[in-house]
Amino acid sequence: MSNVSKPPFFRRMERWLVGLVMAAMAYMLEKAVLRSIRSGRVKPKPRERGPMAKSAGLDVSL
Repeated sequence: MSNVSKPPFFRRMERWLVGLVMAAMAYMLEKAVLRSIRSGRVKPKPRERGPMAKSAGLDVSL
């Protein structure tokens, strides 16, 4: 058995609420970014190949 006791109820509830709020904020931010990309106001940046792709001989065009 462990000697570590359960955190108090208030602490558990606080952590749960903070996680819920953070998840809601991430969801709303993602929706806003996707909406702006779909509306054409912002163009997604093309992905660049990293420096290791060139030095490893992986210069393959897609």
